[in-house]
Amino acid sequence: MDKLLEMQTFVSVVDARSFVGAAEMMGVSKAATSRYVNDLETRLGVRLLHRTTRRLSLTDEGEVFYFRCKELLSAVEEAEAELDSRSGNARGLLRINVPVSFGIGHLGPLWGEFHQQHPDVQLDINLADRIVDIVEEGFDLAIRIASLPSSTLISRRLASTRILLCASPDYLAIHGTPKHPSELAEHRIIAYSNQATRHGWQFEGPTGAVSVRTRPWLNTNNGDTCRAVALSHQGIILLPDFLVGADLAAGSLVEVMPQYRSTELGIYAIYPTRKFVAPKVRALVDFLSEKFSGGLQQAQPDRRTRP
Repeated sequence: MDKLLEMQTFVSVVDARSFVGAAEMMGVSKAATSRYVNDLETRLGVRLLHRTTRRLSLTDEGEVFYFRCKELLSAVEEAEAELDSRSGNARGLLRINVPVSFGIGHLGPLWGEFHQQHPDVQLDINLADRIVDIVEEGFDLAIRIASLPSSTLISRRLASTRILLCASPDYLAIHGTPKHPSELAEHRIIAYSNQATRHGWQFEGPTGAVSVRTRPWLNTNNGDTCRAVALSHQGIILLPDFLVGADLAAGSLVEVMPQYRSTELGIYAIYPTRKFVAPKVRALVDFLSEKFSGGLQQAQPDRRTRP
């Protein structure tokens, strides 16, 4: 049995927290996955995993071996990346982490075009709004929407997005339009719980910075849910323009207190600090940079690439 394949299987089982998940990740059967790990434990003469009907967990020996395997597999990937960087061929599996709403609305339409330009790249796209550790969780690249990217990672700014305060015309007709951020404390607030400022919303107004503590009647970790509730006339939201831009243009939402501006965030492609950047990563970063060079509204798929 190939030792490298055994280690890859073991790491996949731990990362997926199940043999079934690892099998799907690797494209093999569950029986083959179990056999690889069993063969590895037999060859090493130690048990690496505690197995129960409900969960898997690492033994003490398994934990030590897991991190060593991650280091070795990373070294193999880096060696391959060095060769690829010399050949310039974009190929292989590309694991990407992206925010949910942005990933669906602005990246989803672009994946097909990228694949047509780079047919030897297989995409594995993970949508999650939490901040993942891309090194620890094995991602090649992540899209982050933030004020500043992490200093421990390489990043390229793709675009920017403004955070806008808005509500439906019907809501404002019933509850009134606030004239100053302090009045938001008396309004029905729909809050995106992953926002860094949470309930303390901050604005830059005509006389300087203003901060207000809101009292949301609804908190959710999904921006599309905030938007949907606002469109049903249930309150005021503070969301990025890539989520509400079309609604503002259509008039189904209106910007509230535009003289008080909230944050502007950068949209970044980030990837681990490595000496050799794999061509598949460089190809995607270059592709997205080109697509977003004219702003979010111009980042549309090339219709000529469609059948």
